[in-house]
Amino acid sequence: MNPKHSFPIKRLKIAGQPEHRIEAAPAPGEVAAMPERIPLLKARLRVDTGDRVKIGTPLYEDKENTDIVFASPAGGQVVDIRYGPRRVIREIVIQTEKAEEHEDFGAPPGAELSRTTRPRLVQILLNAGMWPLFRDIVYRSVADPAETPAAIWVAMDNLDPFHPPPEIYLSTPADLRQFKTGLHALNILCEHTHVCKSAKSADLDAEIENRVTHRVRGAYPAEDPGVVHFHNKTTTSENRGWFIRGQDVVLLGEFLETGSFPTRRIAAVSGADIESRYVSTRIGAPLHTLISGVIEPDKYRWVTGGLFRGYSGSIKSYLGLYETGLFLITESNKRELFGFMRPGTNKPTCSRTFLSIFNPKPLSMDADMHGAKRACVNCGNCTRVCPVNILPQFTYKCIRAGEIEEALSHGLLDCVECGLCSYVCPSKIELCHTFQETRHAYFRERI
Repeated sequence: MNPKHSFPIKRLKIAGQPEHRIEAAPAPGEVAAMPERIPLLKARLRVDTGDRVKIGTPLYEDKENTDIVFASPAGGQVVDIRYGPRRVIREIVIQTEKAEEHEDFGAPPGAELSRTTRPRLVQILLNAGMWPLFRDIVYRSVADPAETPAAIWVAMDNLDPFHPPPEIYLSTPADLRQFKTGLHALNILCEHTHVCKSAKSADLDAEIENRVTHRVRGAYPAEDPGVVHFHNKTTTSENRGWFIRGQDVVLLGEFLETGSFPTRRIAAVSGADIESRYVSTRIGAPLHTLISGVIEPDKYRWVTGGLFRGYSGSIKSYLGLYETGLFLITESNKRELFGFMRPGTNKPTCSRTFLSIFNPKPLSMDADMHGAKRACVNCGNCTRVCPVNILPQFTYKCIRAGEIEEALSHGLLDCVECGLCSYVCPSKIELCHTFQETRHAYFRERI
């Protein structure tokens, strides 16, 4: 695909690219499910503290659609259920057993997949807790199984620094086979399945390369399924689409071949003062098992799920269902004396205010503000980096003024929540967070 939009950020010069190797993380003594990190989900527990569960046992369900269940990523005992504000379920912690048992979901479709009907396949995936791997392309929430999407977009790459590329999570013959099985299932679920791959990714086997429908050129977020969908849709009937990440297609194929709920993950581990690499772990793993020997862990912000779309945590956090990356960022919370007068040769920036714009080397990021919050100055930086052609500064002002309909007319629902507008804003305005909250509020008003 040659995008119709010219992405002004040609390359994010951020240090921490992992080495091209995979290490096995130690087996964790506990794992956790994190309902709070599932967008727009109203979770209801199906277990209690002290219950014993198997891999694949339903832990919680969607209050709005109880057919959608979320499976346990471990076999063992539920030792803690942690809540956030307003009793939102934050973490369901499971102490793992040495010999973990799996739920029996019956004989897997396997060789019979070609003769499986769409309604039957949907029911199989719902029963096994595999359905949450499918997400709505507009709201990025779990897809509605009652709908038939206009298309399913497979995002093989995630260029939000840093995530495993296809050549890492498809590094074995079994991975390649299961990915193809997953693609077969997608073709049953939807007539139009599009496979998107970055032009910079390494070539895979010929069969998979022939299945690629869109080759994306450009830096993050050019590869995002919402961006690709935006620049390819031609009618309003195409607005309702789903997407699934490439690594999740492998999990889908593994389940269809084995009949067991899959828990493995390949995660990228990178950041300040650590050895950046790819790690073989499992869904829900404690973050401390991914990185060993970190001195002063409280000195860092532990970001999972990507620098621009991720969640802030700590060494006590866990890897969420959709998260395949961990980045450690230095966080000092100190003001830099006369920082406005310094040339900034080593500061990541998209502005020509600092000399680092001319520095071709990758630069280390930190979590400090480097300035104070202020009102929007109409600089237009956010508009220049927006990948879906909305006007973030005007959309933001509409929201602040309560003019939601006008914000929608500016393209609020086209926002892919990439976070670039917040990244480049010199006034430190959390534009992306504001858009996300408003989109969620609009979604809840409609149901």
